[in-house]
Amino acid sequence: ENHLGVLPPPGALWAAAGLVADAVAAAARPKGAAGGAQGVPARDCIDTAAMATKDPTAVERANLLNMAKLSIKGLIESALSFGRTLDSDYPPLQQFFVVMEHCLKHGLKVRKSFLSHNKTIWGPLELVEKLYPEAEEIGASVRDLPGLKTPLGRARAWLRLALMQKKMADYLRCLIIQRDLLSEFYEYHALMMEEEGAVIVGLLVGLNVIDANLCVKGEDLDSQVGVIDFSMYLKNEEDIGNKERNVQIAAILDQKNYVEELNRQLNSTVSSLHSRVDSLEKSNTKLIEELAIAKNNIIKLQEENHQLRSENKLILMKTQQHLEVTKVDVETELQTYKHSRQGLDEMYNEARRQLRDESQLRQDVENELAVQVSMKHEIELAMKLLEKDIHEKQDTLIGLRQQLEEVKAINIETYQKLQGSEDGLKEKKKK
Repeated sequence: ENHLGVLPPPGALWAAAGLVADAVAAAARPKGAAGGAQGVPARDCIDTAAMATKDPTAVERANLLNMAKLSIKGLIESALSFGRTLDSDYPPLQQFFVVMEHCLKHGLKVRKSFLSHNKTIWGPLELVEKLYPEAEEIGASVRDLPGLKTPLGRARAWLRLALMQKKMADYLRCLIIQRDLLSEFYEYHALMMEEEGAVIVGLLVGLNVIDANLCVKGEDLDSQVGVIDFSMYLKNEEDIGNKERNVQIAAILDQKNYVEELNRQLNSTVSSLHSRVDSLEKSNTKLIEELAIAKNNIIKLQEENHQLRSENKLILMKTQQHLEVTKVDVETELQTYKHSRQGLDEMYNEARRQLRDESQLRQDVENELAVQVSMKHEIELAMKLLEKDIHEKQDTLIGLRQQLEEVKAINIETYQKLQGSEDGLKEKKKK
């Protein structure tokens, strides 16, 4: 197809296929071999040489080449005028496979065994897998097909799959280049060993414009009889009129198929729209249910928020009252501590003064000194008790301070929870 998506005329395709055939024949010709007069195509030189020498094998090759030309040309022209994908029942396509089978069988060596003489084209076609890695898939597909019992049936299936892949020319081109490997299967005068084979391979390139959909799996390829129908290539006036009628019928069938396909697409579109409407209704009801659930959740969250606020206010009031009471207690204890400390200082100073007086009078009044010593011991005991009381009060003060810090932490945590709940409520209201 060109850049506008339109196929060129069949004559242009056939001329291009002829040029490709000349190029393939020139590439497949051994070095030093003459390819005819200068400026004359290789396919014309082959026909002229065959007619000049009157060699039976050369005549056979020329006949097969001419039949291949007619078959490929007729298949391309009829397929393009047909304008649809070809199937297995299309007569020109069936004759093309028969002609290709005869071309591949020409000059094939007979493989002798103990029971029979085997002469099949599956051997050289199976060789393509080793020469062309992309052909491994088609070979595996042919071997996996059920119902194929003979090598000839596998070869026919291989040709049909290669045509559907549009790679028959590529596969056979890599095969005819390796003549040393082909010599194991073909005689030296076989079509695949001579330039006629290269010309046919070049003509096969034109088949890439054909779309074929062949049901290979259910077709009986083992028992088919390959007979060339020459009546397809011998045309008269009635055949031309029938061809025109067939073209008109094909056009009507195309229109019918187009209308049926359009109707099928419209039906599928309507059904898809119905299913889409059903799914939208289901999703709408689901969204309504989810909206009701979301509203209920919002109401519950609002109630929880109100309850948390009231609880937070109560906690704040209790904390403030507790802080005030604690503050009063701490101030009272502090004043008491200050007074007791002042009294202790005075008592300590008085004791020291008495101690000095008694020390000065020690030698004079020993009895009085003993009394003073006992008084001193009592004073020291009282001081220890006072110090112990002071330490206990200090521990109590530290505990009260720790409680004050804990109350502050509780206050802060409560405030953060309140702030987080307000933020969550705001986000839910935004959603």
